Amino acid sequence: MSTPDPAKGQAFHHGDLRRALIEATTDLIERDGPAAVSLREAARIAGVSHNAPYRHFPTRDALLAAVAAHGFDELKAAFDVPAVAAVDDRLLALGEAYLHFAQTKPGLFKLMFGSGLDRKGHPDLDRAAQAAYAVLLNASGPQGQASREGALGAWALVHGLAHLIVDDQLAPDLREDARKAVLLEKISKAYGHLRG
Repeated sequence: MSTPDPAKGQAFHHGDLRRALIEATTDLIERDGPAAVSLREAARIAGVSHNAPYRHFPTRDALLAAVAAHGFDELKAAFDVPAVAAVDDRLLALGEAYLHFAQTKPGLFKLMFGSGLDRKGHPDLDRAAQAAYAVLLNASGPQGQASREGALGAWALVHGLAHLIVDDQLAPDLREDARKAVLLEKISKAYGHLRG
């Protein structure tokens, strides 16, 4: 089925315009990076008039914040790993899910963590980011300062590694290990298991 072209005067109505714009923008980000995003281009990809996005997103940043929030929701869903008893094993499984997310959605990952979006100005983005982090915090053991610091340390290690992967800074053999989802396990063994 062909998508109607609003530039040619063909009407197009989405059942869920907001979702369609978020998906179109996510595709654009994966193809061309966050800098390529404009409300007009998102509208074009979604097949709606160039004014349609303003019904849901008053600014480009509002659209980007919604896309980033959607990314955090996806990351949280990716954290749905099998329950294991040992904290080290739980953190390793979450770390592998984090790396897989970054590798398969590098543009979205960069938007979520490197866009400079003000989370205080976008409560839905802040909520989604906190919910994803809460999964890591809960996996790191009983609540308290020790588990909070353990979760932060695990996140810092995995997040730094994810950026090295996304920015293509690894040697070919390490890239292959990352692709096979064994790199984090090797690092964990080299430095001792991640502690919660």
